[in-house]
Amino acid sequence: MSEPQTVLDCLRFGEGLLRPSPDAKTDARLLAEAFLGAAGVQNLRDEPPKDAKTRYFAALARRKAGEPAQYILNKAWFMGLALYVDERVLIPRQDSETLCEAALRLAKERGYLAALDLCTGSGAIALALAAHSTLAVSAADLSPGALEVAARNAKELGLSIALFQGDLFQAVKGRRFDLIACNPPYLSQSDLAALQPELRWEPTLALDGGRDGLDFYRRLAAEAGGFVNEGGALLMEVGFTQAGSVKALFAQKTEVLLDLNGIRRVVCAYY
Repeated sequence: MSEPQTVLDCLRFGEGLLRPSPDAKTDARLLAEAFLGAAGVQNLRDEPPKDAKTRYFAALARRKAGEPAQYILNKAWFMGLALYVDERVLIPRQDSETLCEAALRLAKERGYLAALDLCTGSGAIALALAAHSTLAVSAADLSPGALEVAARNAKELGLSIALFQGDLFQAVKGRRFDLIACNPPYLSQSDLAALQPELRWEPTLALDGGRDGLDFYRRLAAEAGGFVNEGGALLMEVGFTQAGSVKALFAQKTEVLLDLNGIRRVVCAYY
């Protein structure tokens, strides 16, 4: 087959290459918009420069091999924010917007002033809280690489958050917050063994929740009281079967929130 010439040819080639993925057409277009240069996908009969086509074909090959489009593009969207992402961080997902929206609502209703995002990764939740509220936001992660990504996102978005490195609450020893949000690793060992190919590109550190997926929730239940102000709240994203088990770990009053798909996605503990 001869090399595709026009933008339309490239799009058709890309879609065909990425089939039978249900996202073949969308991914081919996203990659074209990013790599075909000024021609983009506006003028379908134009011929992109040869180096632009080379970059596009290379990106298609990476996507065909299973690499998530967000890593190829180094971009993911969360709560209206365009975030830089790479293999050092989990890709932000819409599921986590339920956690973020609940945190913003609580902060407004209760007049909270200071918030912490534990296991921040790319900084998605922390930066969304900073962008959409007047909270003083801190963020912590064990991974230095993840904190580098979070710092880059904060700088590019012009948002101010305080970053701390360490193992869960060890990163913020001696500090207290009105609101703590956490999307911890929550996959069990059996979940990890059965991961979809695309998820295997994401950092295991951000996925592995121990034998039953609840290791981090046990630590949160045991330790959070020393870091939440009286009248404060801890909000945790959970796996789709975990809400009951996580809720049972807390002696405090708790509430379970549903995501847009009706899944029990967030557990709130009130102090």
